[in-house]
Amino acid sequence: MNKVQELLKHPYFTKILNAFSDGVLISDGEGQVLWLNTACANFSNKPKSFFIGKSVYLLEELGIFKPSVTKMVIEKQALVSTVQTSEGKDLRFIVTGYPITDEDGKIDCIIAQTKDITEIVHTTNELEETQALLKRYSQEIAKIHYEKNLAGSHFFISHSPIYQAMLNTVDKIAPTDSTVLLSGETGVGKNVIARRIHELSERESEPFIEINCGAIPESLIESELFGYAKGAFTGANKGGKAGLIKLADKGTLFFDEIGELPIHLQAKLLQFLQEKKFLPVGATAYHSANVRIIAATNLELVEEVKKGNFRSDLFYRLNVLPIRVPSLREREEDIAGLLQFHLDKYNKKHKRSYRLTSEAVANLQTYEWPGNIRELENLMERLVIISSGDYIQLEDLPLHMKKEEEPSFHLAHYGEGDSLTDILESVEKDIIGKAYAKFKTTRKTAEQLGITQSLLMRRLKKYNIKLQRDN
Repeated sequence: MNKVQELLKHPYFTKILNAFSDGVLISDGEGQVLWLNTACANFSNKPKSFFIGKSVYLLEELGIFKPSVTKMVIEKQALVSTVQTSEGKDLRFIVTGYPITDEDGKIDCIIAQTKDITEIVHTTNELEETQALLKRYSQEIAKIHYEKNLAGSHFFISHSPIYQAMLNTVDKIAPTDSTVLLSGETGVGKNVIARRIHELSERESEPFIEINCGAIPESLIESELFGYAKGAFTGANKGGKAGLIKLADKGTLFFDEIGELPIHLQAKLLQFLQEKKFLPVGATAYHSANVRIIAATNLELVEEVKKGNFRSDLFYRLNVLPIRVPSLREREEDIAGLLQFHLDKYNKKHKRSYRLTSEAVANLQTYEWPGNIRELENLMERLVIISSGDYIQLEDLPLHMKKEEEPSFHLAHYGEGDSLTDILESVEKDIIGKAYAKFKTTRKTAEQLGITQSLLMRRLKKYNIKLQRDN
């Protein structure tokens, strides 16, 4: 008998829990119900004895809890909140599952707290307003879950206004169902932004399917995307194959490097965007799929349209919600944090304990980062592996990343005078004087200096250099 079961045998403890207006259900770490209070039983209109000893998996199958927050806690091994309904009743609840762990970090029991929001919903005058309220609850809960799961994620380390503004736009458009076109340089994390949009949308529990249009051979991309019918071509699966569009049904389909999509397939994709129907290879009947489209490119699609490489009608179909993901050199304020994140990450991976010197950080903050986040991540792993000593210093950086010091320039170094003319005359006088002292005669001196003897004579006179008797 664990500590939870011992507490539940104490009448005063259960008396306190029964006084709550919120429902409370306690299960063990495997999801078997140990106890529930009166409010929780009343919400379901079933006696307490019905629940005791039953698995939350079974209760979800029976429609008692839809969905079971306790099951979600077990699957995610973390605190979970969700909107829940009850069997046969027009009731709505916000339910939060709290995992209680033992000394070893293993879940010992789960406490599910249920708050009835039915009255709030029913007092809303219009059905649309009611649905909007529930939608906001779900979206806020989804955002809390998403940000909790991404705690420490390097892609969203940001103090720069340009990246914060982009994230605010992403969060604003995510709950909609409109098509999104992400643009930006290679390595800025367009795929991560696409996943963020999916995770913050109402489709977050449905598939997120990614297709890299530049990585699949042109001969295969049509069958991969649209699927194919039975016996469509030699070597095909005998039963046919569902394409990525069908696999993404009810979810999100992410086209990475959309600019690389062959021109003859762009027409079929356009048809799907317009009609939500597509024709698998070798099929005679159209199929349908309900998917949200997110596309990404590092090309200037407007220029590709002008060149005839990309259909203008497809571009305008995709360019409903355009978002530009900033490059790393536009996020100088974020570089130090990203460097530290990846340093900690690879120190842990490779069992090291390096630190970055301020000089190395300052140098990397002025680097152009053509490969963006991907280049930064690769650099930090390489430095953690190959560096020696306790610190990663400026000299440890690759040569092309080191900022060359600009040579100092002071006119005083070149002689007296404030102007370039004065400096040049001073240098000329010095050279001629030293050459004449060495070669003794005007003829030899002029010859060595590559000037005429008459020009040399004029310069000697100008600079008051005393003539010697030529030998």
